[in-house]
Amino acid sequence: MILAGDLSRAALRRQLRQARRNLSPQQQQRAAHALYRQLAQHPLFRRARHIALYLPSDGEIDPRPLLREAQRRGKATYLPVLSDWPRTKMNFQRVRAHEALARNRFRIEEPPARRARQRKVWALDLVLLPLVGFDLYGGRLGMGGGFYDRSLAYRQLRKNWHKPTLLGVAHECQQVDRLALASWDIRLGAVVTDRRWHG
Repeated sequence: MILAGDLSRAALRRQLRQARRNLSPQQQQRAAHALYRQLAQHPLFRRARHIALYLPSDGEIDPRPLLREAQRRGKATYLPVLSDWPRTKMNFQRVRAHEALARNRFRIEEPPARRARQRKVWALDLVLLPLVGFDLYGGRLGMGGGFYDRSLAYRQLRKNWHKPTLLGVAHECQQVDRLALASWDIRLGAVVTDRRWHG
């Protein structure tokens, strides 16, 4: 666990990103398999019909085994797609197995934008969120772009709105003792790592 102490969010982000990038390809592969084992038979995953995931970059834990398993079970799977305008917006678009992908402006693969295949985030059952750091209080430190926070901002206004379930997924080395959260930060329901459930 990393002690946040007096580190700025930028310094903490640099340290945590380096920690996950330092993992070897073999460690990354084992972590992806361990994440799969933690989630594939869990009731949250089994019951969900509409699941949003992401494609990993920059050392993020890899949820692609879960993406393939969800598709094998006939679930509707979605990936984030960045909007051309406004450039701060992100949508969730249905993706099928073996679909062609292209790199977005952050060099992350995504399906070509098709509005007819996009689904409102509040109509999803489960969202697996990437993160840079997490704590045991639902705090999430992202990459700094705010895409997920903006997409989920409606939850701040609707205190009784519980969809979708938000699960952060990460390597265990990304845990922080306590994150200082901003007013717009969206809390996670739990975090699942390659080792255990937190929350």
